[in-house]
This record gives sequence, C-alpha cells and structure tokens, in this order.
Amino acid sequence: MALRRGRWSESGRTYLVTFTTTARNPVFADWQLAVGMVRASRSPHIWRASRLLCWVLMPDHWHGLVEIGAMDTLSQLINRVKGSTSRAVQLLRDTRGHLWSKGFHDHAVRRDEDLLAIARYVICNPVRAGLVARVGEYPYWDAVWLDGDSQQAVECGGGQLDR
Repeated sequence: MALRRGRWSESGRTYLVTFTTTARNPVFADWQLAVGMVRASRSPHIWRASRLLCWVLMPDHWHGLVEIGAMDTLSQLINRVKGSTSRAVQLLRDTRGHLWSKGFHDHAVRRDEDLLAIARYVICNPVRAGLVARVGEYPYWDAVWLDGDSQQAVECGGGQLDR
C-alpha cells in the first residue's frame, strides 16, 4: 500500500491517518473484536521507533495521530498496523478475508497546526457520530497526553485533553 500520488513520508513528521473496514462493515460494534483490535494495535513490534500519539477505534474505521520514526515510512507503518490487527481479529472471528479496505487517508500535520486540537478531533469522533454523549463513555481510544486516570472527562469543544 503506497501513499497517494504526490505525497511522501517524512521521518519525524506527525500524520493524521484514517483507514476503514472492508465495505465499511461495523466489525468493531462487537466489543470482543474491538478489544482484540486494540490489544493488537498496541503491540511494540508494530510501532518500533514510530509513536502512536492518539487513536480512536470506531465500529467501521480507525483514526490515529502517528509520528513516523527514523526507520519507517508511513506506508510501512500502516501496513504493519493493518496486518497485525487483521490477523488478531481474524483469529477471534475464526474467519479469513480482508478486514481492512485497501489504502488509507493521511494528512501531514503542518508545524503551525495545533496538535492537541487535532487529537481532540480524533478522540471526539464517537461523540460526533452519536455513539456516546461524552468521550469518557466510549472505551476504544487513548492519547499520550493523558495521565492514566480513566475517570477524567474530555471536552470535545475545547479545554484540556484528558479523560
């Protein structure tokens, strides 16, 4: 899977990435599959020198804010994420076939963009989709800016980035 025409991957750059399930099938409406996907996606072998800054898993897609490490390209990293998570979910489903659609959407974050505002946008997806009233009610997201206290509340319209 390659970057879109005219794009390139830059080491040290942060990217907003989105990829969808095949045919936008809401695979992750099943909590067991969602938990399996989350566990697999957090594996250190996927990230190597790259960093996952924040993410949200929706029923039919994944959004993440990733920082590309020196030994990766964005395409290599997304291939590892999709491959590893696909294998893990297939084991749980006892099925074969493609979990993820081909390709992905990426946006290279410019130096003048507000990284926390982008992270807030990512993790507020479940609220905008009407799945929950507050981000804290949705279990499938995380951000490196959090201190680990899962009882905090995220303000999707502004404020601090915390649970």
